[in-house]
Order: sequence, then structure tokens, then C-alpha cells
Amino acid sequence: MKYSVQLPTDRVDAFGEFGTAEAIAEMARSVEAAGFDAVFVTDHPFPSDRFVREAGGHHALDPFVALSFVAAATTRLKLQTHILVLPYRNPFLTAQAAASLDAVSGGRVILGVAAGYLKDEFEALGADFEGRNAFCDEALRAIRAAWTEDGLHFEGSGYRAAGHTLRPRPAQRPHPPIWVGGNSKRAIRRAVELGDGWLPIPAPERMADFIHTAAIRNLDDLRERLAYARAHAEKIGRERPLDVCFVPFGLRMGDSDGPEPRAFRSRMAELEDLGVTWVTLTLPARTSSDFCDRVARLGGDGSRS
Repeated sequence: MKYSVQLPTDRVDAFGEFGTAEAIAEMARSVEAAGFDAVFVTDHPFPSDRFVREAGGHHALDPFVALSFVAAATTRLKLQTHILVLPYRNPFLTAQAAASLDAVSGGRVILGVAAGYLKDEFEALGADFEGRNAFCDEALRAIRAAWTEDGLHFEGSGYRAAGHTLRPRPAQRPHPPIWVGGNSKRAIRRAVELGDGWLPIPAPERMADFIHTAAIRNLDDLRERLAYARAHAEKIGRERPLDVCFVPFGLRMGDSDGPEPRAFRSRMAELEDLGVTWVTLTLPARTSSDFCDRVARLGGDGSRS
């Protein structure tokens, strides 16, 4: 089991504590020193005021900007987007940003992506909300091709490459891992067919309806979705293992309480038995120093073993 810790770069209400270059570097170094495997950041380039005010939404630093400061401050920590909304950007711009980050970091990027769910944000960015799933499938093919092919010819939805080459190439070969988010069967098929990992999230019915995905309410629901992923992999002849990165039940992003070590270890054992290979952790913190202290305590108490 490996662990990715959220950097609170979405806490723009306390930018001086969590958003400055110095704060990002300090927090990233604390995660690395505590023995965790990765950090992750979120993606909301232009959320509506209503989403922030009424639905508990948030802003966030640009993920590639935030993770570039992490890369400069650390040596081994993986750099995860969790998640990057693919339809918000031309896929070749996404490919170039991720390849650049992977190159300068020495091969540490994990590109976590999903279709997105905020219709207002789609409209503000000129992105096609109704066509987002088809765009995701197409974009993943375009990104992978841009990372690996010279003189690329690719016909997309509103864009076209007619003999183009991306430089620099990613440091990882053949390319950085792509993890696909979403609980629906379509998202699972996308992960199995076009990705290297799957990013499900715990979601009761109300939350699932809001983010336009399927509910995962408990371990039985997760077990059922994992069985579907394995069955689809067998159906299409996929032999490569699929990483599965999950937010442990009871440790949702934005929780106000941190994990209790004994219960945390029990949850990790249950998830590992199901086939989960990575978990994401969000730690509450009032300041960047508080964040670093909590990371050090969780890393030092044996919770990850």
C-alpha cells in the first residue's frame, strides 16, 4: 500500500499559510520526510460563486504550478493531480504541461484525471458539459499519442494535429501513469481501457447525484466495482495490473478531523485485501506548521505499516 497526502493548496482563504512558495515547499518536505509516497492537489480553475458559497466548493492553485514547487523542494515524492478535469483544456496543452513537469522532476508525475461535474464551470470555460465523457476518451488517446509519437497526426473534437511533435518528452517511459477518476461503469471502463489506474471515491447517493457518478457507500459497493473492473480487464485482454487509489471511508477530502491511528490501520488492511494499492489522505490543519506536525505524527506512529 502506498499513500498520497493532499496539499491544502485549495485553502486560498488562508493563502499566506498554505499557498506561498515557502509554505508549499515546507509542507511537501514534511510529507517526504514522514515517509509518504506522493502529494496530490485538486483542480478548480474557475468555480462559480454559488458552488463555493452553497455547496462547500473551493478554489485551488493551478495544479501544475503548485506541483512544480513541490518538485523543486523534494527529491523522491510523486506528484499527483487528483483530479485534473480533462475537458477544461486542450489535450495537447495538458500533455505538454504534464510532460514538462515530469521532465523537470525526474519522472515523478501521476496524472489523475476525470470528466468533471460542475456545469457552471464548464460553461465559464467554454467546455462541452454534455460531451465530456466522449471528450475524455478522446483526450486520453491524444495525450498518450503526444507523449510517445513524433510527427503526430490526430483528428480531435475542435482540434487537429497534422504532423506535430511534443518536446520535452516525459522522463518516465513509456509515459507517466494515468489514473482515471469516477465511480460509474463508464469511468471504470475508461480506466481499464485507457489508463494505468482507477480513482474511485466514497460517495453516498446525495453526493453521487451531485457529482454525476455512481454511489460507493461501503466496502461492498467498492468490492462490486472492483469486480467489474477485473471482469472488464479480462474481457478486453488487459494483463497489466491496474492501480486503485481510494479515499478511505470516513476520511473524505475536507474532513475536519484527522484519522485515529488504530482505526486507520484497520481500514487500510481492509482496503488492501480488496486490491486497493494507493490511498489518499487529507489532514486538517490551521496553519502550515500544524499541517507539518500532523504529517510527522501520522508518519511516525506506524499507521502506514
